[in-house]
Amino acid sequence: MPLDPAVAEMLAATPSDAPPADAPPLTAADLRRMFQDALPPTGPLEPIRSVTDLTVPVPSGEIRVRLYLPDTDDPVPVFVWIHGGGWTIGTVEENDVACHAICHDAGIAVASIEYPLAPENPFPAALTDCYAVVEWLSRGGTVHAPVTGGPEIDGARIAVGGESAGGNLTAAICLRSRDEQGPAVAAQVLICPVLGHPRDGHASYDDFATGYGMTADSMDFFFEQYVADPAQLEDPYLLPSRADDLSGLPPALVMTAEFDVLRDEGEEFAHRLQDAGGTARLERYDGQIHGFYGLYTHLPASRPSQTDVAKFLGDVFASH
Repeated sequence: MPLDPAVAEMLAATPSDAPPADAPPLTAADLRRMFQDALPPTGPLEPIRSVTDLTVPVPSGEIRVRLYLPDTDDPVPVFVWIHGGGWTIGTVEENDVACHAICHDAGIAVASIEYPLAPENPFPAALTDCYAVVEWLSRGGTVHAPVTGGPEIDGARIAVGGESAGGNLTAAICLRSRDEQGPAVAAQVLICPVLGHPRDGHASYDDFATGYGMTADSMDFFFEQYVADPAQLEDPYLLPSRADDLSGLPPALVMTAEFDVLRDEGEEFAHRLQDAGGTARLERYDGQIHGFYGLYTHLPASRPSQTDVAKFLGDVFASH
């Protein structure tokens, strides 16, 4: 299908990010400033009970987790959300619209993690701390910032999800939890996830290398920041596509964008989950680009995709 007209209009209005040929190489700090300055307009926030920033203890010290609570007094499940940004950029603010939407539509809590960024914190720092947050929630951990006037979180009902690098960390958390008999994750939501490497030979890396927002060169840059030792590229906790066994993992919703370098690896992973006997629902969003779900929330496809995630989570938690 052709690009969604709204996507085409947005791309046409976006200045090229290519620096002059004689410019010094960009650093992670440069990219963070550029990303913050270029954040797209956001859609409206759905009404919910409360939003509170928590301080959560993790192996690296403490990190921020933004907790969204629905307007109910009954105990609620929790959806742990992990933002994208190539493990290098981004904050919890990036997906505020989407987190409000899931909390509102599914009537569940959402815990959005601000994990440590690379290159200052290379693999496995982000995974280690995100996994610790999932463990902490599953134990009903005590927060440093009090939450009042909201429903109790049911630590026995946890799902995990993320977009792009957040999808990578989500899949790795599920693998690690299975391998270590850790928290029982009820479901995983992988949105345009990073699951393999740019040199894995997927056609989408060639077909959409430039001109669609996320570029192949950008992915190379992100891997350079996150991976300190090339030998780590065979570690399934870094690249879940390297896992030999994908059995025994939580039910998955895998969303891909038609015009995305990461499209093929996400779809291949969904099929592998199915082949391993798992439940994996694959949804390709035609005409869309990387970031359509939680970053470019002004796009027409964004809100329906959030509704899709909320329905999936509602169905999963209804059976738990």
